[in-house]
Amino acid sequence: YAGETRTLIAVKPDGVQRRLVGQIMQRFEQRGFKLVGLKMLQVSDDLLSQHYCELRTKPFYPRLLHYMTSGPVVAMVWEGHKVVQTSRTMVGHTNPAEAQAGTVRGDFSFHVSRNVVHASDSLEGAQREIQLWFQRKELLNWDCCDQTITCEV
Repeated sequence: YAGETRTLIAVKPDGVQRRLVGQIMQRFEQRGFKLVGLKMLQVSDDLLSQHYCELRTKPFYPRLLHYMTSGPVVAMVWEGHKVVQTSRTMVGHTNPAEAQAGTVRGDFSFHVSRNVVHASDSLEGAQREIQLWFQRKELLNWDCCDQTITCEV
C-alpha cells in the first residue's frame, strides 16, 4: 500500500455493550478509510499486558484490566492517508469531559475509564499494536472501487 498507513481502532467493552460498533465503523468508512482487518474477541490478560505495557505500573492498571476483560472487544485495522493522526482527531480526547462534540468520545462516552474506543497514538504504536492484535493473514490487501477518489492523494 503505497504511502498509506494503518492504525488499530478497538471498540472497548462499554462501546460493544452499548451497541455502538456500527456507528463507530460508519464514521471511519464515511471518512474514506479502508477496513483491512476486523474481529471480535474476548481479550486475554496476556494481550492486554503487552498492549498496555507502559501502564502496568500505574495504580489504575488492575481496574483497566478488569474493564477490558469485562466483555468482548471489536478490533479493527483501518488504512488510509494520515490515518493515525486523523483517527486520533476523530476519536477525541482520552478524557471525554475534554473531548469535543462530534468526536467518538465527545458523542458517546461519559468517563475517562469508559471511553468507548482505543486508537493508536503514533505510527510506531500502530505498527506494534496491529502486530499484537492481528496475525498477518488476518489483514487483507484489497482495492477499493473508489480508491482513486478517496485513497490516493
